Amino acid sequence: MIWIIGGTSEARRLVNKIEDIEDFIITSATESERQFIDSPKLIIGRMNLDEMIQFVEDRNIELIVDLSHPYAKIVSKNAKKVSDMKNIKYIRYIRSQTEIPSWAVYLKSYDECISYLKNISGTVFFTTGSKNIGDFEKVRGQNRFIYRILPALESIEECREYNVHMKDIVAMLGPFSTKFNKSIFHEYDADYVVMKDSGESGGTLERINACKELGITPIVIGRTEESGIENLEDIEKLIRKYSRRGE
Repeated sequence: MIWIIGGTSEARRLVNKIEDIEDFIITSATESERQFIDSPKLIIGRMNLDEMIQFVEDRNIELIVDLSHPYAKIVSKNAKKVSDMKNIKYIRYIRSQTEIPSWAVYLKSYDECISYLKNISGTVFFTTGSKNIGDFEKVRGQNRFIYRILPALESIEECREYNVHMKDIVAMLGPFSTKFNKSIFHEYDADYVVMKDSGESGGTLERINACKELGITPIVIGRTEESGIENLEDIEKLIRKYSRRGE
């Protein structure tokens, strides 16, 4: 059995490509993934290391294909550990990193970003999702922090937990064009836009270009380099190869 770790647009595209294959399952952390993948092979739920170990044992996993988000570091770290412990082949799909212009603020981690935010004033528009809202809110001070999140229940609940006002929540599904980003950033009178380097499919460049046209400072949270495969077609070929082995 082949285990695809999903949660990204690339994982959804891959599942569409291999829907003729029987011996794979795909997992995602949140229920919202059901809106994108309508398949009985989709399993929802977060797993720690021990749960991953049990998962591969119960399902006789022979290949792990990791298409999790580039910032889901713990997921990838644990999946690699499982592959080493159980002698299972591990394949990592990686998004190419965006070329960040010199005029943008580039920070290596969320911790660096939080430290940077402590020393600014104005309106900050976050496009980093809901996961780190609690950390950002600790340094908001008198500034206005606006969060663009997925229109999913778990994202809204995260905002509610940290008492984010409705007027500071923008719930919509991306990625977005430069024109659309420009309109939103202008509407909220943003001085800064915080983003992850989510690559081409994540719309990073469109956000940076919108900031440039509006004279807004983009704050980019970088990511560590990974080794893996950048071509989705190559991933598909490897999956088909392993699938044939089991026939």
